[in-house]
Amino acid sequence: MRVVLVGASGFVGLKILQELVDRGHSVKAIARDISKLPRIKHVECESLDINETDKFVNAINAADAVISSFNAGWTNPNLYEDFLKGSIAIEKAVIAAGTKRFIVVGGAGSLYDKDGNQFVDGADFPSQIKPGATAARDYFNHLKQNLILNWTFFSPALEMHPGTSGVRKGAYRTGLNEPVFNDEGRSILSAEDVAVAIVDELEFPHFVKQRFTAAY
Repeated sequence: MRVVLVGASGFVGLKILQELVDRGHSVKAIARDISKLPRIKHVECESLDINETDKFVNAINAADAVISSFNAGWTNPNLYEDFLKGSIAIEKAVIAAGTKRFIVVGGAGSLYDKDGNQFVDGADFPSQIKPGATAARDYFNHLKQNLILNWTFFSPALEMHPGTSGVRKGAYRTGLNEPVFNDEGRSILSAEDVAVAIVDELEFPHFVKQRFTAAY
């Protein structure tokens, strides 16, 4: 497939980029700073401000799918506003370009605990990532109203951070609105297997117009 990957230079974006390439997809990698992207044969890199709508629409044209791992930056003081604005801008550009398949990597904070509360609203939710997690939750609520795109929203496992990277099992279990836990009561998935889950969904759609999560 011809895939546009937004946020390709990020922690998760780089893993998705490699997984797409390894599976033979043609990729246009979009990032604010393409110097952070590895030089990979058959990958087109483009530095682009996602809020420059016309340029962004042109970049998406003729793509079979758009995958967004956009993040406005965890240390950004305007993280909430910039994440929400940027996410909506990406969605609008995908619609304008005429591409139907849209996969978004969101946060785990909007998943529900056993009491029916979203993790992002919990008193012990990490304050440093709460603005971004709240923005991802609010964007998901916005995306659910989209009747045009064949969208999928992915919430990673509760533990998906650099300490879990380096492992690609190629196997995972999926859920919808609650975390998937292992026998030790942990919800964990490496960034490499997040990429596997995303590209699996691209190739074999099971969660169109739905959110899903995955963990070991």
